[in-house]
Amino acid sequence: MKFIFKLYAITVVTVMFCLKSFSQTTIILLRHAEKDTTVQGSTTMNANPPLSEKGKHRAIRLMSELKKYHPNLIYSTDYIRTKSTIQPIAQKFNKEILIYNVKEQSKLANELLAIENKTIIVVGHSNTIPLLANMIMQQNLFTLMDDNDYKHYWIITIKNGKATACIKEY
Repeated sequence: MKFIFKLYAITVVTVMFCLKSFSQTTIILLRHAEKDTTVQGSTTMNANPPLSEKGKHRAIRLMSELKKYHPNLIYSTDYIRTKSTIQPIAQKFNKEILIYNVKEQSKLANELLAIENKTIIVVGHSNTIPLLANMIMQQNLFTLMDDNDYKHYWIITIKNGKATACIKEY
């Protein structure tokens, strides 16, 4: 009986080690879809416009673009355009949108790096998403996005402590 218990314990430890060593975290970073710049005050620094019709269509297209990913966590800044961009995916996967403070990128990066074996989507802005990607990669690889660039997103994969990134277009 002791032998069987020891064998079982060794098997459980081995399986746990193997699962840990093959864990992979996928972090998808994207900028919000096109905003409606016809709304009064939408171009001011503190503006909070909704998505334009084109942006609403892009948010829907995002579902098919990211169809192979099943997010465990979804983060967004507390702006109408960022939450509206990810809302269709959040509804599809029945996930709450977790709000993060856009001024605390370093805190978010550390939080994301501590999460293991999950798929995470983060929606932000042209001046924050590349910086967040740099923080997660722990290298200065990416520059700010052009203000008219809504079609690129990052997929960062962390496997066995090594991060790789690719930029995709949709």
